[in-house]
Amino acid sequence: MTISKRTGFILGLAILLAIGIGAGYLWFSRHPAHGPGEHSDQAPTQYTCPMHPFIIKDKPGSCPICGMTLVPILKDGDTTGSKKDSESLSEISLSPTQQVMANVETAAAKMEPFVKEISAVGIVAYDQARQAKVTAWVAGRIDRLYVNRVGDWVSRNRPVAEVYSPDLVSAQQEYLLALKSRETLKDSPINSISQGGEGLVASSRQKLKLMGIKDYQITSLERSGEPNIRLPIYTPLSGVVIEKLVLAGQYVNVGDPLFAIADLSKVWVDVEVYENEFPFVKIGQKAEFSSQSYPGTSFTGKVSFVYPFLDPNTRTVKVRVELPNPGGKLKPEMYMRGVIKSPEGSVLTVPVTAVLDTGKRKVVWVEKEVGSYMPRDVTTGDRSGDRIRILSGLKAGEKVAVSGGYLIDSEAQLRGGAGGGHEGHAGMTDDKKDGTSVPAPESGHEGHGTPAPAKKSPSLDMDDMKM
Repeated sequence: MTISKRTGFILGLAILLAIGIGAGYLWFSRHPAHGPGEHSDQAPTQYTCPMHPFIIKDKPGSCPICGMTLVPILKDGDTTGSKKDSESLSEISLSPTQQVMANVETAAAKMEPFVKEISAVGIVAYDQARQAKVTAWVAGRIDRLYVNRVGDWVSRNRPVAEVYSPDLVSAQQEYLLALKSRETLKDSPINSISQGGEGLVASSRQKLKLMGIKDYQITSLERSGEPNIRLPIYTPLSGVVIEKLVLAGQYVNVGDPLFAIADLSKVWVDVEVYENEFPFVKIGQKAEFSSQSYPGTSFTGKVSFVYPFLDPNTRTVKVRVELPNPGGKLKPEMYMRGVIKSPEGSVLTVPVTAVLDTGKRKVVWVEKEVGSYMPRDVTTGDRSGDRIRILSGLKAGEKVAVSGGYLIDSEAQLRGGAGGGHEGHAGMTDDKKDGTSVPAPESGHEGHGTPAPAKKSPSLDMDDMKM
């Protein structure tokens, strides 16, 4: 009997305990508990640095690393600025400390003469107007060569070879006989006879000239009265032997080439220009070239001809540039790289580093007042050196950030401002003619270029960093 009472007591106690637990669960499921002082589901607000998210504090203040104002952390993990920033997210303000650390610099957009630079590559070639061939004016035998090697320098005042020709000897003898006949017939009372002697001399003299004999050689022949056995051969111009086609003792016919000569005091560079750029190329425009053979040396010339046809394979047009070649530095077939400069008058330009290329947009940060910047979409044109042409979006005199734009752009993205939304491409500059974008070498914060040297605050507390 005692056992039955004890068992019943235990069972009753278990039933009461189960009922209590169930009622408590039902109550707490419908009435969530709040901590002391809490009146909503929101947890205590914490603050972080937009540039250093591992800095987390329970109270507002400044970042111990960069000095930026801490912003609240929302439930979804995003950050936002103050109420004022929320109302005007398109405008970004930086403290003097932030501007110094980010190396923010500005420059005014200005109207200035702009020169379009057209990239060109080409090959050095002979100036065809400065090439010549030395040929045999009479048939005969090459008795002597004064030039035996390709590359030798020759002058138009010095012979390059001597040729023996029976025809040449006969022509000289005819001229000497004509001279004697003129002396004999000049005293004739019959005019036709006296004039005939003069005509015979003129005809013989012209025959010698057609054989390549010069006036001073004819004068020497008149003085000596004896024909020359060998005829000196001269070049039409001074230059370098680029081809040797004859040997000593070789017999040649009239018109046979003996040497090829080129004057290298001026050369051509045949460059290829793409079809979308050649309309800007005009005869007389300045061109500057460089060669790997002479680093740091610039060769300046002028456009002399634009070829009237297009290569269907490369879609390019050839352009001829004439370059002076003092000292013969430029060799034919040498590879050259350069630009053709096409003046376009006065246009609006800014430094290249001021333009941030997102891939879809091109943005500049316009300074509204000291330390305050607003993003502005712009349309850009060609680039010349470190300047880029602005087609629309800016006015002359407006100041834009040319250095430190990454900090401004990064803070705008973290705040969700109008300057954000760069699809991860903020801070790209239009650094090439074909429109491709490459990172600009500006200083900024972590993850946005080269970090600016951060001055470590003595009040930095490791407890603030939550990794």
